[in-house]
Amino acid sequence: MVRLPLSPAEVERGQRLGALLRRARGERSMLETALDAGVSPETLRKIESGRVATPAFSTIAAIADVLDLSLDEVWTAINQPARGRRLVS
Repeated sequence: MVRLPLSPAEVERGQRLGALLRRARGERSMLETALDAGVSPETLRKIESGRVATPAFSTIAAIADVLDLSLDEVWTAINQPARGRRLVS
């Protein structure tokens, strides 16, 4: 199966997701967070670095739960348009 390239908006959203998770994790180790969420540390590292811009819903739900983030918070944070830009309909 060939995966289509990500759009610039998807890449940006993935970067915002990674930044949100890093901030929420704070001083907690990546290893501890990943194991508690039931994902590999490598998966968490890739998500936090923005290398996996579109992770599975269940993966994000598990990580958000461990970090006490609601899915509404995650959705709102990653879908904020970049400052200075406006959405065109």
